[in-house]
Amino acid sequence: MTGFSPLVSPAADLSQAEIERYSRQIILPGVGLEGQKRLKNARVLIVGAGGLGAPTIMYLAAAGVGTLGIIDDDTVDSSNLQRQVIHREDAVGTLKVESAESFVAGLNPHVKTVTHAVRLDASNILEIFRGYDVVLDGTDNFATRYLVNDAAAIVGIPLIWGSILRFDGQVSVFWNGVGPTYRDLYPEAPPAGLVPSCAEAGVFGVLCAQIGSVMASEAIKLITGIGKPLIGRVLILDALETSWTEVTLEKDPETVQPAELLEDYPAFCGMPAKGEEHVTVSEIDVHELKELLKAREANNEHFELIDVREVGEAGIARIPGATLIPRADILSGDVTLPQDKRIILHCKSGGRSAEVGRYLLANGYENIQHVRGGVNAWIDSGQPGGSKY
Repeated sequence: MTGFSPLVSPAADLSQAEIERYSRQIILPGVGLEGQKRLKNARVLIVGAGGLGAPTIMYLAAAGVGTLGIIDDDTVDSSNLQRQVIHREDAVGTLKVESAESFVAGLNPHVKTVTHAVRLDASNILEIFRGYDVVLDGTDNFATRYLVNDAAAIVGIPLIWGSILRFDGQVSVFWNGVGPTYRDLYPEAPPAGLVPSCAEAGVFGVLCAQIGSVMASEAIKLITGIGKPLIGRVLILDALETSWTEVTLEKDPETVQPAELLEDYPAFCGMPAKGEEHVTVSEIDVHELKELLKAREANNEHFELIDVREVGEAGIARIPGATLIPRADILSGDVTLPQDKRIILHCKSGGRSAEVGRYLLANGYENIQHVRGGVNAWIDSGQPGGSKY
């Protein structure tokens, strides 16, 4: 059924309770008792317990993968619950790995969960990866994706990769020495800030399940040695059209897969390097902004208030008098702001506006400020403009 040998050797036996639990899977052609024993003996690492991590954790635990490692240093937020289906309302504020561990324990007592509440970097990733047979990457930033790819390539384990944004998703299997790696698909990282995150652009909740279930399926196939894995193939889903497209991916002779980890992955992706002095963008608080807006109405102040969020966010909450210009349009150079005016930037909470401010200062702008806490701080202060989100 496949040209690949099973990734994992079988466990010694299954208990009667396990046989009963997995019976519908055991009777599948190609799986059988032997395949279920391989799943029991497998150690699978999931990077990220968020939108893609949630369904992969759910289905791999249900399938009987013996050990699930989960890496995430974030906490559960109420905005996660729309798509990160293993987390519950009472988990808001707790570590995602703890919430995930609780979910797995409630779903399948035969599965062991190993939690890693750490932020992956070049100092810890290889040691963690060496304890697993396969890794699933559900992260949402390019620096971590390249780091995870390179670590999996160095350790020699397959990497199942998924990516989602708005209504579109992609999934593939990378395996250095067997097929292409992530670097063959993306030899160079896009400019920093050009591709918005899901927090900025939004994500169709059920898309997480569609892509995550394919990722889990690929892990089960590799472990048991059944079917044709997505090595050298990329599946692309347009959820609005309900259409899947398959793209063939081959090793690029021009692409060099590093034999060692890079020193600084954020710098490789165009972000500030470690130890590099960060340009500080002057801040104003929402109370100062309120007075400035009053003065501008009376023609006593002249400045541009720029909202660097995405269009959909502006429909939830806005600061009256702001002009919407999404961050990517400024960072890409598609929009040029006047250099002879005072410019005040704002976003949801201050991160993106500070980033755009640093970019403008580095490109010759002088009178740049941004709003501390962004539109959420504006709403918290009792000002009109919509709902905090």
